[in-house]
Amino acid sequence: MYEIGHDFRNEGLSRFHNPEFTMAEWYEAYADYHDMLELTEEMVAGLVRELFGTRTLERHGATLDFTRPFARKDFSELVRATAGVDLGRASEGELRAALERRNVAEAEALAGPKLIDEVFKTYAEPTLVQPTFVLDYPIALSPLAKPRRGDSTKAERWELFIQGREMANAFSELNDPDEQRRRFEAQSRLGAAGDEEAQQVDEDFLRALEYGMPPTGGVGLGVDRLLMVLADQANIRDVILFPMLRPAPE
Repeated sequence: MYEIGHDFRNEGLSRFHNPEFTMAEWYEAYADYHDMLELTEEMVAGLVRELFGTRTLERHGATLDFTRPFARKDFSELVRATAGVDLGRASEGELRAALERRNVAEAEALAGPKLIDEVFKTYAEPTLVQPTFVLDYPIALSPLAKPRRGDSTKAERWELFIQGREMANAFSELNDPDEQRRRFEAQSRLGAAGDEEAQQVDEDFLRALEYGMPPTGGVGLGVDRLLMVLADQANIRDVILFPMLRPAPE
């Protein structure tokens, strides 16, 4: 099952963000995040090959190589290599100190999963120039994903990065209603503590899970960001027909 449509988020404008954007999503029953990785890799590599007749693209001084297989990197290992932080042992103070070394202004205000996410964005993301799948995110960053088999501290989740930007996000969908409720309640507590992006308890979704959901893999791909790579554009507004623009000065 797939859908291509417009999404809306109440977020600011930047070269990589627009409040209205195009998303492609697809889900497959009796599949997991590994199956979704293979499908996504085949699709992206195939697009480059069909459009340009080559497996490499010259973009902003870098030669992007879309030859399969793309690089695979473990989230925690990548943070250790780029930030020098061991997520299995690091305290919030150590994570905050890593951000302060990069002069991240809001470091003091961050806590919990937000700290981990910001360390990853600050240190790891800029290094992911070549097409790269980052796998096995911390479970705290993945409230809708199944825990990884053999290590419940990690999720069966990956994100695809190209030119240091997230292109797609995928995971094995959590289909245990009791565990999903616990996750929603934990997210709700984060929301009460001030996290505006935390998930709230969704009773309709939980009721649907109680009726039954097969093992499922799902992907969300940012069409506009992928178009930026394919069309060699540095600003998302150049691949959107009617982008939101800041008001002209009076």
